[in-house]
Amino acid sequence: MDERISPSALRAVPELNYLNAINVARYRAIMRHMYLEYQRLKYWLKPEEIYEGVQSWGLSGGYTLDLCLSDLEQLKNWGNLASRHDGGRALSLEEYMRKKSQYLLTPYAIEIERMLEGLEKIKGYGGSLETTYFDTIAQCVHLIREKTGLLDEGESLQNWEKLYVAFKTMHENAADFIASLNSIQAEEMMVTDGFLAMKENLVNYLQHFVKSLQRNAYRIEGQLLKISEPHIELYLSHVTADEQRKPRLEEAKSAGEMLHELRQGWRNLMRWFVGDDTGQSELTLLEKATKETIAKVVRSAVRLQERRRGGVSRRQDLETIARKFAALDSLEEAHRLAAYVFGLFPSRHLQGEDRRETERHDASTWEEPPNIRLIRSRSRRRTARGGAEPMRNQSAKREAYRERVQELLAEEQTFVERMLAYGSVRISELGMVDGKERMRLLQWIGRCTATVSRSFVTADGCTVTVLEPPNPDETGILRCDDGELVMPNYRIEVAKGASVNG
Repeated sequence: MDERISPSALRAVPELNYLNAINVARYRAIMRHMYLEYQRLKYWLKPEEIYEGVQSWGLSGGYTLDLCLSDLEQLKNWGNLASRHDGGRALSLEEYMRKKSQYLLTPYAIEIERMLEGLEKIKGYGGSLETTYFDTIAQCVHLIREKTGLLDEGESLQNWEKLYVAFKTMHENAADFIASLNSIQAEEMMVTDGFLAMKENLVNYLQHFVKSLQRNAYRIEGQLLKISEPHIELYLSHVTADEQRKPRLEEAKSAGEMLHELRQGWRNLMRWFVGDDTGQSELTLLEKATKETIAKVVRSAVRLQERRRGGVSRRQDLETIARKFAALDSLEEAHRLAAYVFGLFPSRHLQGEDRRETERHDASTWEEPPNIRLIRSRSRRRTARGGAEPMRNQSAKREAYRERVQELLAEEQTFVERMLAYGSVRISELGMVDGKERMRLLQWIGRCTATVSRSFVTADGCTVTVLEPPNPDETGILRCDDGELVMPNYRIEVAKGASVNG
């Protein structure tokens, strides 16, 4: 499937420049006047007619015909207007001297003004969940499946236009309506008391749409799956032929381009009802979104009702229940009434060992003696301040830590003295070392290799230098009491009181 976008679709759109230009009010007044005249089937307009129309609105003070001519030429340069020479007779010297032209809206400009006119009428999302579109789509798909190749000239195109208009309108209206129910305005409306009045109608409306969706839309899906690829190619070729037969004065799309657009439209229809490899069908997503909206509406209504009930006094109800309890003669009847009125109380689980007086299985809980448990209060109020606690003595921990540090320093001093005795030694020439000495030796090598001078100074003033082996591939074995480590055969030099550069 070729979904590559054409270079023309990525070009700049200079026809939109007049919407954000400095003199936007003048340009928009000219374009709106010419668009209104276009709707009255008056296409070519003289500058004087345009100027008089703009002046009749009283929008621009100090506006002259010369400024109007300049604006018309600018709109022409942007591609919003086309012009032609006006061959009529001049009625004055000024008209004779001025270059006379007539102006016409370009197709781009007409569509832009039509879009702006629609945008001005938008109040919210709008939309609806109409079920009649499914019947229209089902009829058109049935006609494609049963009568392709048997239709008269023009009927294939008529059926396709009817099908795609119904599909596009249904999809856009449904998307807009669901979006309106998830907008900020809808969220604010759902927390007001007025929402309860319309809740029932809204839920019934959504439920009716879901039922129709499940009944009709999935039938359309089944019909679409039964239409083969060659069958739909034959039908789309007939639609293309019907479209090509229409007489056109301007340059029209080629048969190949038209057929490509029709195939894309059919893929959109299939993806909406059937789905594709990229994910679920739009039909399934719409059904899911509608059901979620129903649940959201019901939840909002329940919250509103609970809030309204929360503000109602229950004193009279409680007094009635209290009188019923007072009229009872036995504790057993009181327990039974409490079970009906209040139900089961929330249970609390207490951990501990129960003290039982008997092991009888038929013994009642009410006959068992109580187990006293001390429960800490959860009140937010400040409790009485307890007595001051004595300062804890940490001297023992400090002494233990000091002894551990001294022990480590002694071990390090012993290792430094051993390396001073060597003076200069290679890894392979060292004798047996333990695990702590191995870790300290590797730490020295790491510190030295991280500096430019390949050396560092220890805490007691000894200089440790690590030199690379003459042969980069030369290795040595460091023998430890827990194993042997193969590594580069570094030369380690330890000297007392030397200086380190870098």
